[in-house]
Amino acid sequence: MNSTIGPEEGEMQFKRYAIYYTAPQGALADFGASWLGWDLVTGREVPHQTLPDLSQTEIAKITQTPRKYGFHGTIKPPFRLAEGCDAEGLLQAFQRAAGQVAPVTLDGLKLAQIGRFLALVIDGDQAPLAALAGHMVAKLDPFRAPAIDAELARRRAAGLTPAQDEMLVKWGYPYVFDEFKFHLTLSGKLDPNRAAQVRDVLAPLVAPILPRPFVVGDLTLVGEDAEGRFHEISRIALGASATA
Repeated sequence: MNSTIGPEEGEMQFKRYAIYYTAPQGALADFGASWLGWDLVTGREVPHQTLPDLSQTEIAKITQTPRKYGFHGTIKPPFRLAEGCDAEGLLQAFQRAAGQVAPVTLDGLKLAQIGRFLALVIDGDQAPLAALAGHMVAKLDPFRAPAIDAELARRRAAGLTPAQDEMLVKWGYPYVFDEFKFHLTLSGKLDPNRAAQVRDVLAPLVAPILPRPFVVGDLTLVGEDAEGRFHEISRIALGASATA
């Protein structure tokens, strides 16, 4: 089901929706947009930065897979709207759910190599953020259409644990609640040695801009356009009605 959100989006049609953490305006957000080559806030391509040890062509290859998603940390993974649900109802439910939980303060972010991927991950205890993500997943799940067989098969091909498979069946995604691992993806799959090389190039670049503490004070509803690229729909501050 394709749906639209509001006149400010120019009646753009979206195939899927998701809840993201997106960095507020500043150095980290600017880095993420230029590194990936896509700014989901403005909905525009961004020229890759020029680095001494990585050409723009190399960066484009490294970031090809995560580019369309924009610089983000997933809170509720992309989903199609369930029958009988519409985008405006989803937006209102998102606003209510975000208002019910307080902002989260964590120790910080760090650059990490996760197997064949590079990402920014939580430095320290991520339990408060996992609880926040679980709240959003559960509150908005009535708007999610059930995963189709092809989606289930694709996820299971990665080799899921029994717990992850249970999450997949119930919530449409295997890495939620106890399986949640927050990360802001910086690359597609790389040869492990190449990943280490790129990590070494990025480390001094991101070190001065990694937040410490890392505060998650708002969340963003995003939509996937016909070409598979994600756009900001609405950024909502957390905790507006946390005591309600």
